[in-house]
Amino acid sequence: MNNNIDEIQPNKVEELLKNNGDVAVLDVREDEEVATGMIEASIHIPLANIPYNMDKLSKDKHYIAVCRSGSRSNMAAAYLREHGFKVTNMAGGMLEWDGEIII
Repeated sequence: MNNNIDEIQPNKVEELLKNNGDVAVLDVREDEEVATGMIEASIHIPLANIPYNMDKLSKDKHYIAVCRSGSRSNMAAAYLREHGFKVTNMAGGMLEWDGEIII
């Protein structure tokens, strides 16, 4: 399933967010999913809207793509990588996230 996209475990994402200003979380879930909570400071762009919103992203940042289970975020990561972005998929998605969330 992973299309040669690097994956990162959720606990490592927490460490990166605390220690690396060049990393950002890109949440590709739908609005109603995000309403249940998201990782703080995430950028929310639903998967279907990624092609129309790439101008909101910087090729200087490293993005960690997140969805509910890891499938849609893997698709987003593959698409963004094809367009020159640095992106990693969070394995297991929000189902595996034990860190803080904001609502």
